[in-house]
Amino acid sequence: MTQTKPSSYLMSITIIGILFFIFGFVTWINGTLIPYLKIACELETDFQSYLVATAFFIAYTVMAIPSSYVLKKTGYKKGMSVGLFIMAAGAILFVPAANARNFDLFLVGLFIIGTGLALLQTASNPYATILGPIESAATRISIMGICNKVAGIIAGLIFGYIALNDADALEASLKTMDQAAKNATLDELASRVIVPYMIIAGVLVFLAIAILFSTLPDIDDSGEGEEKAVGHVDKTSVFQFPHLMLGVIALFLYVGVEVLAGDTIISYGKSLGIELSTARYFTQGTLACMLVGYIIGIIAIPKYMSQQMALKICTWLGVIFTIGAVTTNGYVSVAFIALLGLANSLMWPAIFPLAISGLGKFTKIGSALLIMAIAGGAILPLVYGHLSEIWNSKHAYLIMVPCYLYIMYFAIKGHKAGKTV
Repeated sequence: MTQTKPSSYLMSITIIGILFFIFGFVTWINGTLIPYLKIACELETDFQSYLVATAFFIAYTVMAIPSSYVLKKTGYKKGMSVGLFIMAAGAILFVPAANARNFDLFLVGLFIIGTGLALLQTASNPYATILGPIESAATRISIMGICNKVAGIIAGLIFGYIALNDADALEASLKTMDQAAKNATLDELASRVIVPYMIIAGVLVFLAIAILFSTLPDIDDSGEGEEKAVGHVDKTSVFQFPHLMLGVIALFLYVGVEVLAGDTIISYGKSLGIELSTARYFTQGTLACMLVGYIIGIIAIPKYMSQQMALKICTWLGVIFTIGAVTTNGYVSVAFIALLGLANSLMWPAIFPLAISGLGKFTKIGSALLIMAIAGGAILPLVYGHLSEIWNSKHAYLIMVPCYLYIMYFAIKGHKAGKTV
C-alpha cells in the first residue's frame, strides 16, 4: 500500500476506531440483556437467559469462513458496509421481538447482529495493522481494544439505566399482580428496547453509507498467501499444524472465560442477594479491569516483558482470581470476577500470533479457524448455566480453572508443538 497523507491516515484510523467502538457497544450490551430478557420474557432459568450469548457468538463460527468468501467478492471496504447493514437488520428485528415479547425472535436478532459483526470484524481488523508503520501496529491494536471496552462500559451504563433502572421493585410487584396487569407491565418493560435499537439501527445504516463513500483505502491482498509454510514445505493441510490446533482450543477457552467474566457477573451478583439496581454496573467493572490491562500492555510490552510472558502471567492471575471468587462472599467475590477482566485483557493478542506463526500459505484458513473458536463465548456460558443449576452460581465458576490451566500450557509448551525450529 502506498504511504497515505497524515490527514488521510487520521481519517482512516478514526473510522476504524469508530468501528471498534461499535463492536464493543453491541457485544457488551449482552451482559445487561441477559437479566433483562429473563424478566421481560419470563424465562425460568439462568441457563435459558445465557442463550443470549450463545446466539450472538455462535454466529462467528457459522460465518467465519463464509465471510472470507464474501470479502473476496466485495472487497474489504464494501464488505464492512455489508456487515453494518446486516447488523442494522438484526437490530430492527428487536422491534417485533419486543412487541411480541418473543425470546426466540430476540435470539434470531442477536444471531443476525453477530453475523454482520463477524463479517465486519473479518474486514476491519486488518486495517489496524496496515494503516501505519508495522512497528506501531501493536499500539494501534491496543488503542482499538480501548475503543472497544470504553464502548462496552458506555453501553452497559446507558442500557442498564433504560432497562434495569427499577427492576428490583418491578420483580417484587410482578409477584402480586393478576395476569392482565402482569402482561401489561411486562409489555411495557419489553418496549423499552424498541427506541434504543431503532437508534442503533439508524446509526449502523448511516455508518454503512458513510464508509461506502469514504476515502478509506481498500486492501489488495490478492498476491498474498503464495509463500510456503516456514519449515513445513511438505504440508498439504492446515490440520497438519499441531500448534495451530492447540491454539484454536486455547482461543475457544479464552473467549469463553472472557464472556463469562463480563456477561454472567450481573446475574451472579443478583444470585448473591445484591439488588439489580446495583448489580447492573458490575459488567462495567470487568471492562474497566480489561482497560487497565490494555494500558499495562501498551507500556510494558515488549520493553519490560514479552507477549508470551504476559500470557503466562495472565493465566496465573486467572486461576488466582477464580479461586478468590469461589472462596469469598458478597462484593469481594464479585470483585474477583471483575478482576478477571485484567487477567483476560492480554490473552487474545498473545494467543492469535502464536497460533498462526509459521503457517505460510495456510495463514488465512488458519485465521478463519481461530475466528471460529470465538464459539467459546457461545458454549461456555451454557455450561456455566447448567452447572449453576446443579451446584450454585459461585461454584460453577470453577469451570474456568481448567480453562486457564490449558491456556497456560499453550503459552509454555503448546505453541511449540510440531515445530522444528
